[in-house]
Amino acid sequence: MRTLAMFMGLIVVLLYTSCEPKTNKKHEAAKYMVTSPVLKDTSITKDYVAQINSIRHIEVRALERGYLKNIYVDEGQSLKKGQRMFAIMPNVYQADLERAEAEAKIAEIELKNTKLLAEGNVVSENELAMAKATLDKANAEVSLAKTHLGFTDVRAPFDGIMNHLHVREGSLLDEGELLTTLSDNSKMWVYFNVPEAEYLDYIISTDKENHREVNLLLANNKVFDQMGIIETIEADFNNETGNIAFRATFENPNNILRHGETGSILMNVPFTRAMLIPQKATFEVMNKKYVFVIDEENIVRQREITIGAELPHLFVVEKGLIETDQILLDGIRMVRENEKIETEFIEPEEVISNLALYAE
Repeated sequence: MRTLAMFMGLIVVLLYTSCEPKTNKKHEAAKYMVTSPVLKDTSITKDYVAQINSIRHIEVRALERGYLKNIYVDEGQSLKKGQRMFAIMPNVYQADLERAEAEAKIAEIELKNTKLLAEGNVVSENELAMAKATLDKANAEVSLAKTHLGFTDVRAPFDGIMNHLHVREGSLLDEGELLTTLSDNSKMWVYFNVPEAEYLDYIISTDKENHREVNLLLANNKVFDQMGIIETIEADFNNETGNIAFRATFENPNNILRHGETGSILMNVPFTRAMLIPQKATFEVMNKKYVFVIDEENIVRQREITIGAELPHLFVVEKGLIETDQILLDGIRMVRENEKIETEFIEPEEVISNLALYAE
């Protein structure tokens, strides 16, 4: 009975409690952080696909027809200027030289005899002049024969690295046949294409001389250890792509760069009074960028913007915003167009200084 009495008492207490009026608790409306664009001088690093070429890259070809007698070099070998590379069998050209020298000797003897006769008035001055001309022609034939003989001895025209061998010893060569290629890699020319708008920004920049230095990102995603200098811009735009070619020169002291490599040019591009906003404040619809702008009545308005460049956690805005606009910084997925919200303004300098934190 005692247990039953306690149970009945508990039911009474619960019924009494449930009959008490509930207290209406008011919850404060959630506040959304907003900020404004900020105008700052800044710079970005743009990358351009690049083609790497040796400062001198030539084809070594046979200048005479004949059998390849000797090869004195090997593929990938570093050569010095004047170093012997190939020898074409010189027998025929040696014989031509000896014949030309013999004819020159005959012409020289004839000239001496003609001089003696001319001094004795036996022959005319015209015959003496003809003898001199004959000797000159014979000497010219000697020079030509020496040149042809010299072509059978192929030597490096400059310091460089030899490429693939296209012939083997004993090959019968035609005049002009490719033997190998030779690359001077002491400096490298790196070509990259720049769009017309960026070319105009560069060419009219008052301090372009201070932005001629560029870096080279290699295929292994590492930056080359030498800075490059933009030395020239080609004369014409490519009508199909709208680009123009720039050329930067890089020193290559350790022969790391080779002819035909690819990479990316990294060029620092300055922006004066660029309008910056956090990337987090934007969203994308149908490949277009938007932000939520909060008007004077705290109403959410969707607005399209044009992005000019990208920085870590930041966008450079070209169109769509002014400096006094307030943009939604967080809660983008929680608000709707034309919705009225409560906001808390965060100074843009504070936002930028904590971008890594806000991006999380």
